[in-house]
Amino acid sequence: MNEFEKDVQSKNHDIIDSGKGFIFSFVFFMVIFFIGVVVEVIAS
Repeated sequence: MNEFEKDVQSKNHDIIDSGKGFIFSFVFFMVIFFIGVVVEVIAS
């Protein structure tokens, strides 16, 4: 057995971590998009 399999750092499921990463990146880009929309509306 691999020595890293015996002493894992995180016992979380990978699907939860990847879901969090997807949601956080989606929210980040959505905020950037809305900031751009607000600036464009104010400028027009």
